[in-house]
Amino acid sequence: MATTLLMPKATAVWLVENTALSFKQIAEFCSLHELEVQAIADDEAEKGIKGLDPVQTGQLTREQIEAGEADPKYKLKISTPKVALPETKRRGPRYTPVSRRQDRPNAILWLVRNHPELKDAQVMRLVGTTKTTITAIRERTHWNAANLTPIDPVTLGLCSQLELDHEVQRAARNAPLPSPEEDGPRLLPAEETTAAAASAPSEDDELDPDAVLARLQSMTGDSVSDGESTPGSDEDTPA
Repeated sequence: MATTLLMPKATAVWLVENTALSFKQIAEFCSLHELEVQAIADDEAEKGIKGLDPVQTGQLTREQIEAGEADPKYKLKISTPKVALPETKRRGPRYTPVSRRQDRPNAILWLVRNHPELKDAQVMRLVGTTKTTITAIRERTHWNAANLTPIDPVTLGLCSQLELDHEVQRAARNAPLPSPEEDGPRLLPAEETTAAAASAPSEDDELDPDAVLARLQSMTGDSVSDGESTPGSDEDTPA
């Protein structure tokens, strides 16, 4: 039975730091791009995320890690949990413990930077904050804006990875479609292309001599009558 990996980015951080698995193996297991894993290894991304051991969470076994280190083509698979926990439904506004409340601005900054498509109401549901605080962090008018560091709210324990993924997917579904100007050039409609093809002369069409002569006269300004002779004709040739 396939399950969803908990905190994939935190798991990727732990695998990069504690195993010899390839970037491709980690990327496939954590559902990330290989370049994202490479950026984590180069300390260019996810600096504020603490690694999560997938062996302790029961989603990966030590035997799989050893097999993956020995064979670069080995694909890691999420282990089936031994105990199925029912999903808890939260009612009312999210309660944030006092010990975690000082981390909320850092989590809001992370959400604003990494998921700008999220609405204020979604950020409020994830970290239990107010719209005034979100606006202040967006506009860099927060009283502690200079000292804020973007940190994943999942790592801080303010929300779960499933909740974050759910809000991101909902924001993606509700996002407006790009306009033709923003989306770049597009193909012309079939009506325009077929009309242009129909108006173009075909190679099989017969030319009208009178129309060609009239066009030449309009271009040169000379008139040629039926009775006039042209140079080099039989009448000008001496006997």
